[in-house]
Amino acid sequence: MEKFKFSREYEFKASPKVLYPYFSTPAGLQQWFASKVKYTSDSNFDFVWDNESHPARMSVSRVNKLVKFDFLKDDQKGNYVEFRLDQSELTNATFLKITDNSDINDETELEDIWDDMIYKIKEIVGG
Repeated sequence: MEKFKFSREYEFKASPKVLYPYFSTPAGLQQWFASKVKYTSDSNFDFVWDNESHPARMSVSRVNKLVKFDFLKDDQKGNYVEFRLDQSELTNATFLKITDNSDINDETELEDIWDDMIYKIKEIVGG
């Protein structure tokens, strides 16, 4: 199945230093991204949605800047999610760019999914 790349940018009032743990640690990700997140070993994570396991590898990690997870199941090869943080020098606002490369090709559905998740994290960090 052909992959669909979805990108969206969200503005936060919190700094990259405050936001980064929410994208890079099991405890942070579990608060807004998945119902359960476990660190399994050697940069491998297990994300649980709807009681289903989705193993992934943190393939890229740049502190306070970027995290990328590549999903590992055979039927998810090529699927990844990337979280990129950039801070505006002018306004001091932080911009989160999400790139979701997956089998879901309905842009409206992906917008709804990500908007809901970002709403959760904004409630947590106040931004």
